[in-house]
Amino acid sequence: MLTWVDCLSLSELTADEIRAIARHEHLSEMAALEMGSWLIEQPDGCRVLKRMILDELENAVARKDLVGAARLKLVMRHFCNTHPENPRKQPVA
Repeated sequence: MLTWVDCLSLSELTADEIRAIARHEHLSEMAALEMGSWLIEQPDGCRVLKRMILDELENAVARKDLVGAARLKLVMRHFCNTHPENPRKQPVA
């Protein structure tokens, strides 16, 4: 049986990115990992995932969670650096 850590290591996302998805979508971390892994493979998936992380960053700022906001800024920076526009996924014509 695969553990959460096993599944995470097979994905293209970090644990912090998965946690942002989970919080945004009100999912368990395992369900968020599955969703994120699917989204990252979609032509528009990186844009959707960036929006989720940004929404969570804005929510952290709104509730004055400065530590959470700082962490999410780092998550966003890492995501943008590792998944600029997902160039290998081209829209199907």
